[in-house]
Amino acid sequence: MYRWLLLGLVCAISSAADTGFKWKHHNNTELRQVLEEVHKKCPNITRIYPLEFTSVKGEPLVVIELSDNPGKHEILEPEFKYVGNMHGNEVLGRELLLKLAEHLCVKYREGDAEIISLIHTTRIHILPSLNPDGWQIAARQQGAKDWLTGRANFRNVDLNRDFPNLDRIVYNNEGTHLSRNNHLLAQLKKLERKPQPETMAAIHWQMEFPFVLSANLHGGDLVANYPYDMSRSGKGHEYSKSPDDITFKHLASSYATKHTFMANPDHPPCQQSDDENFGKQGGITNGAAWYSVAGGMQDFNYLSSNDMEITLELGCDKFPDQSQLEKEWKNNEKALLSYIWQTHIGIKGLVMDGITKKPLPQATIKVWNMTNGENQYINHDVTSTSSGDYWRLLTPGVYKVEASVDGNYLPDVQMVRVTNPKHGEAQVVNFSLLPTRPAETLLADSIDLDDIDRQLIEQEEAAPAYRASHDDEEGDENEDRKSNNWSYYI
Repeated sequence: MYRWLLLGLVCAISSAADTGFKWKHHNNTELRQVLEEVHKKCPNITRIYPLEFTSVKGEPLVVIELSDNPGKHEILEPEFKYVGNMHGNEVLGRELLLKLAEHLCVKYREGDAEIISLIHTTRIHILPSLNPDGWQIAARQQGAKDWLTGRANFRNVDLNRDFPNLDRIVYNNEGTHLSRNNHLLAQLKKLERKPQPETMAAIHWQMEFPFVLSANLHGGDLVANYPYDMSRSGKGHEYSKSPDDITFKHLASSYATKHTFMANPDHPPCQQSDDENFGKQGGITNGAAWYSVAGGMQDFNYLSSNDMEITLELGCDKFPDQSQLEKEWKNNEKALLSYIWQTHIGIKGLVMDGITKKPLPQATIKVWNMTNGENQYINHDVTSTSSGDYWRLLTPGVYKVEASVDGNYLPDVQMVRVTNPKHGEAQVVNFSLLPTRPAETLLADSIDLDDIDRQLIEQEEAAPAYRASHDDEEGDENEDRKSNNWSYYI
């Protein structure tokens, strides 16, 4: 009995010590200090790292990662990210993400089973501010109420209009019946303008990690916005459905319904003159149906990678008084956690060589929705990582799934029933692709190349020639890769 009383006292003291988070508008220095404090409290499950580029004024764009093995991609463990403060004067997301990082750390230390499970099965990346320069401009205002001041970066560029426009490419592919519907950077012929350093940092980040799901936190309205953001016809308001429209609606709803009142039909719109009452739509909207945006981060991430992203408008007031911040945390806490859990819906697995069992990177995963007798191809494929693992977010139903690799392998097809149990991991569906190569080339896979190198080195004349020829080939191959890969130069 005394043991349990002592344990309870220790936990209470620990919890009291962990309540050091202050509700305020943290400046750029204080933002980094909060992340450092979280890391000190939870060094075994956190890592702090900067994005590759700083802001225009040199502010680091700092990320905190939470994982049971920070700094490493673990096979079959999905990667998730939250991005805040892309518009410098939309600050609620910035403060909520600081609190979220602290909350996850504290709850993990307290032994919260749900948080422990979430961190052990998900690699979570949190970027509280993509636009610290804009925040600095907005914060200098008296009352910080202006609708536009500080929205853009220091060069007065709206970062959410600054990404390469991949919507135009996918719409053109649809019109000309081209099958390419994913990873469209390879089709980008030229840039309309040089992206800002903050945009470049976000693009590099997107290409570096195999993100499965993400959200971009904004302010000025109360709604969960999903792709596409740019209309097909060029109209200002037009529902522009993506191939994953069903799944995106679910993702948006998973946030809106867990928010205190985002999905409440009786909650008034932000402005009484608003034609759209998002509460009556369940708190969600298609982006282009609301208003068309070209060059946004949401659509770019979806069309350039395996990542599915939505945009969260967190409230009518872009720069709320700090006295309102704790209340807004309570409004959003369950929704922020619920959305991270969506990283585990659908299926995941490994794509392997059926003979050698080696992972197959860049395998294409195609999906057909077969629910209720349908046979509808979801025209947005995902690809496996360098480790051969993949994730495909799907709502409950029956699906036909095909894994393929161009060239030397036969495709593999499986039928899958997706159920998505609450807070469970995605269903594992592995693929073993049989090679179409001749038997002698399969035998070559089992040869120890290191042993061959050692033998060649022993042959004084053969070794230099062998190495010189291979060095030339490798150099040519690298140059070809550079010339054919636009993203290499970003």
